Amino acid sequence: MAEGLTRQQLYDRIRASSKEEFILEEMTRLGFWTKNTAMPSPSEMLIRREGELRRELNKLMEEKHRYRHREQMLNEIRKQRMEAAKAKRAATKLRNEEKRKEKAAKWAIEKEKNIVYLGEEVSAGLNKVLSDEAKLRAAGLPIYHDGAALAEAMGITLGKLRFLSFDRKVATVTHYKRFYIPKKSGGRRLISAPMPQLKAAQYWILENILYKVKHSDAAHGFVPGKSIVTNAANHVGQDIVINIDLRDFFPTVAYNRVKGMFCNLGYSEQVSTILGLLCTEPEMEPVNLDGKDYHVATSARHLPQGAPCSPAITNIICYKLDRRFEGLARRFNYTYTRYADDMTFSAKEAAANDAGKLIWGVKQVVKEEGFVVHPDKLKVMRKGDKREVTGVVVNEKLSIDRETLRKFRALLHQISVSGIEGKQWGKGNIVSSIEGYINYVQMVKPEAGQQLKTKWQVLLGRTDIKSQTRASSTGQIVIPPVVPPAQDSGETGEKPWWDVM
Repeated sequence: MAEGLTRQQLYDRIRASSKEEFILEEMTRLGFWTKNTAMPSPSEMLIRREGELRRELNKLMEEKHRYRHREQMLNEIRKQRMEAAKAKRAATKLRNEEKRKEKAAKWAIEKEKNIVYLGEEVSAGLNKVLSDEAKLRAAGLPIYHDGAALAEAMGITLGKLRFLSFDRKVATVTHYKRFYIPKKSGGRRLISAPMPQLKAAQYWILENILYKVKHSDAAHGFVPGKSIVTNAANHVGQDIVINIDLRDFFPTVAYNRVKGMFCNLGYSEQVSTILGLLCTEPEMEPVNLDGKDYHVATSARHLPQGAPCSPAITNIICYKLDRRFEGLARRFNYTYTRYADDMTFSAKEAAANDAGKLIWGVKQVVKEEGFVVHPDKLKVMRKGDKREVTGVVVNEKLSIDRETLRKFRALLHQISVSGIEGKQWGKGNIVSSIEGYINYVQMVKPEAGQQLKTKWQVLLGRTDIKSQTRASSTGQIVIPPVVPPAQDSGETGEKPWWDVM
């Protein structure tokens, strides 16, 4: 037996070559066979050649055996590959899951600190959080660089600010209560009154930002210290008065324009985006699907009629329009004022011949500023006509339309005789309309207005009128509590903050 080899190893060596080659190698190793290095002997060559051939034969036999079970071999190969691929996928899935969890954790932390997404089409500039401090300071505006600072100043959480400003095409909640009121000219007007939380946020924006922005001297609508009376006073005693209204005033002011306004004030794009979203809203259509209510956007975002911020924003956006109209008025010797979307030009007789040129210029400016003149509300009142500006007669002095005032006094007399049941004033709730008209008269003619108010309060104090008033209120169109009813005249007078068209 070969030195150091076990029996099994000995058998393996013999099978790997041949018995004769193994014996030759062992005899050579032990010195019984002299090794001829120059030229091997024929017998030695034959033995080694036989061993090589046997090894090749064994290899061929192994190949034959393997190909005999080719399908099994391929199946085993496929199985091995599938197992390897499965293991690789599992490892990849585990790594991706770990990355996802890590990313989600980072995202949650980031959302707690900042606003990074507010909707598909409005989030592009939320990464820009640097406001122009010098510009804001010069305008006397508060400085906020990002949503976190804005939320802190408003006294709400960042999550609440995100909820109120998030842009949703389809939502299960709505931030507005929508209802219709009758128009003085016929038809109905949609009012979008914000819910309490959004309404509080909009009033904060109004008081802390919008009211601090400079507006033109020509603007009188929804400006502290100004009213329809201050607006009309500029046109008393003029020989020609031209009234021009803008069509779809609020819907014309889109979200991008509102956001751009805040950017121009100096606020960062993140803050401007949030403020723009808080102040705008698309038209929403209620839809019920599988027993669940949804609100689907049917238009682009714009200023809603009914939000407290909308009038102040239009005053700021119309600053350039007012300046251009002031220049146009000076050119033709006219006086110009604007109350929301009602624009008024007036002049003496000498400038009346230029009315056509003035109106043409006004239409061009309105078009260039992105608005549309209402074709049915362009009125030219000349000497000899009853000239009115925002419901106030301005022929010789500020006064009330006598015929309307006479009818109102007759109404109060009829109510005192037979009660309020069956009576009508304006197109809305009769109580709100009466109180609105009295407030209007009191603004223009304080003494006459106070007399009407005293008489109305006496009527309200009567038991029969009280009961009939409650019954009447249930049968008429009632303006919801979010709208101050005392400001709606029902005929003419000071417009409420939600009524500018």
